[in-house]
Parts: sequence; C-alpha cells; structure tokens
Amino acid sequence: MHSFIYLASQSPRRQELLTQIGVQFELLLADSNEDAESLEIQLPDEAALDYVKRVTLAKLVAAKQRLHARELPSAPILCADTTVALTLDDGKSIKEIILGKPTDHQDAKRILQLLSGKTHQVHTAVAMAGKPHINDDEPRLLVSSSQVTFKSLTDEEINAYVSTNEPMGKAGAYGIQGIGACLISSISGSFSGIMGLPLFETSQLMHETGVQFSLKP
Repeated sequence: MHSFIYLASQSPRRQELLTQIGVQFELLLADSNEDAESLEIQLPDEAALDYVKRVTLAKLVAAKQRLHARELPSAPILCADTTVALTLDDGKSIKEIILGKPTDHQDAKRILQLLSGKTHQVHTAVAMAGKPHINDDEPRLLVSSSQVTFKSLTDEEINAYVSTNEPMGKAGAYGIQGIGACLISSISGSFSGIMGLPLFETSQLMHETGVQFSLKP
C-alpha cells in the first residue's frame, strides 16, 4: 500500500481534486531545462482522443525520467492531460479541431467565439506508473470524455469573461469550476473530468496501484 504519490502537474485544479479524495501527493514538476511544452505539440491530422492519450503517456515517461534523475524515493506517479475538441461541419466536410490554451486575450476571444452556441468534447486522460523504478512497468491509462454545450455568447459577454483572465492557461479558454460555468448551458459526462482530473477514473487507478485515499484507507 502506498501512502503518497507524485503528481507531475502544476494544475491547481488537479491538486485540489486529489486533496478532495484524500490523496497525499508531492509535486514532480519539470525543471527549466526540460522542454515540457514540446510534448503538447499536435501531430498532423491527429485526432483529439489519440492526442490526449499520447501526450499523457509522454508526460508520464518524462516524469519517470525526472524521478530517476533526482534519485527520489519510489512512489506511483500520476499524470493527466485535458483536451478540448470541436467538430465543425460546413455542409461539405466534417473537421475536428483541437482548442488548446489561448496564447493571449485575442486568441481566447477567438476560441470562445468558436464555442459559442455549440457542443464540444472534453477528453481528459489520466495515467499512472505504479512502479516507476522498474523499466518495464506497464503504465495504466484511462480516459474520460464529456460533452459541454455553451449558450450563444455576445461579444460583450466574451470580452467581460476574457477580462477576468480566467481563460488563460486553460484548454478551450474557460474554467468550468469558475466564472466560466455561467457560459455553459449543459454538460454530459464528468464534471471533475472537465475540470482536469476525472475522479472516477482516478480512483480506479488508485485502487489498481494500491494507493491510499478516502475510499481505500
């Protein structure tokens, strides 16, 4: 039984959700000499579901290497990635686009205009390495997929929301746990998954890996 895990994510939402279910964790973040951003570059014609799985497993590999390099005590490692995807149909072709984190306020407005009045998909993959010091340790990965519908947004609403800075640093340029909830008319799926860490899937991985949490003392 493991009393704590390493969380290879700087997301405060993921830290909050792990705390919510009683998981003890230590952060295992990238150093300044690591090119962590390159892991999130989309491959040509890569589907959103394939993308989120690949990026999450790549993050896990990088985290395992980080653990070895720092000679830290062995404990399970948790990684996650959230991807927002929108399917566009112009009557001639259907195209899926991935909406990442906005680069600036103007980009955030562009993303929110795309989401306005439409239903999009949120995929969050979560992966764990139970024995990161063993090279052939098979990672465990699960994915939560949800549907989120935005109301039709006015330019004034978009400008007001972007001015709060909440869209920055978030895939899809919104946070469901914050002011962004006012933009959402309905969801189908996992609220915690849309936040960035699906607790149902995460608890399954905790069970499989032998990690202590609220429902497994």
